[in-house]
Amino acid sequence: MRQPNSPIMALLSIVYLTYIYRISIVYLSCIYRISIVYLSYIYRISIVFNLKIVRKLSKKFVYLKKKQYLCSVNPQTPSSTMFIIGIAGGTGSGKTTVVRKLIERLPKGEVTVIPLDSYYNDSSDVPAEERQKINFDHPNAFEWTLLEQHLRELKAGKAVEQPIYDYITSSRQKETVHVEPSEIIIVEGILTLHNPDLREQMDLCVFVDADADDRLIRVIRRDIVERGRTVDTVIERYQRVLKPMHEQFIEPCKRYAHVIIPQGGHNNAAINMMAKFIKQQLKDN
Repeated sequence: MRQPNSPIMALLSIVYLTYIYRISIVYLSCIYRISIVYLSYIYRISIVFNLKIVRKLSKKFVYLKKKQYLCSVNPQTPSSTMFIIGIAGGTGSGKTTVVRKLIERLPKGEVTVIPLDSYYNDSSDVPAEERQKINFDHPNAFEWTLLEQHLRELKAGKAVEQPIYDYITSSRQKETVHVEPSEIIIVEGILTLHNPDLREQMDLCVFVDADADDRLIRVIRRDIVERGRTVDTVIERYQRVLKPMHEQFIEPCKRYAHVIIPQGGHNNAAINMMAKFIKQQLKDN
């Protein structure tokens, strides 16, 4: 029987080894790319849920190794079980939509929303013509002390009387809204994260972000329908007040946020993550 030509066998072996080598390189390259994508995804999630919230919550709980569960250091009082969320963002950024979708994902009857707009200073003693000139996007337009007091009372298990603000007359109404304590309190408004004393009472700080042109379109639609303003009035107010106040006071609030939600209420992934996180905190409590 004829033996195969050794040079041909050597050539075939080289071709075979080269093929195996290329397959190995492609396989390792795929594994490397998948690892990079996975690590990048984990890194982004860790950035969104800032270490600040982890540090803040870690001060509140102690880990018991023998029983393998989290236990609150403080006694079980209304203040120890309440979870307060501050949601801020520019006018027309989609804060209200985020709050609505968040409530839909949380336990029914356990969420109370406190609008920052309800705590505008009472300007009923100011002439009607002068009220139209008030800068409602400036921090000085709010009665911060009353809001802080109401949050402290809610955390202590006491009900509060929330004021009602009339946008058309630019004054506070005589009627109030009776607010009972609940497990979850959401404070929502453009400058919710501006006041440091208010931030100290919050367990989670959220900033809703949106492009300037998207915010302007939403402001025009809302102010015409809900606040009785004309298109020219809204645009003039945007250029004179909203835009400079956003750049000076609202945008810098991002630095205090544990979570930033781009594209507002359209970001269902971020809203789902927040709802899951809040449920876990309530469960641990």
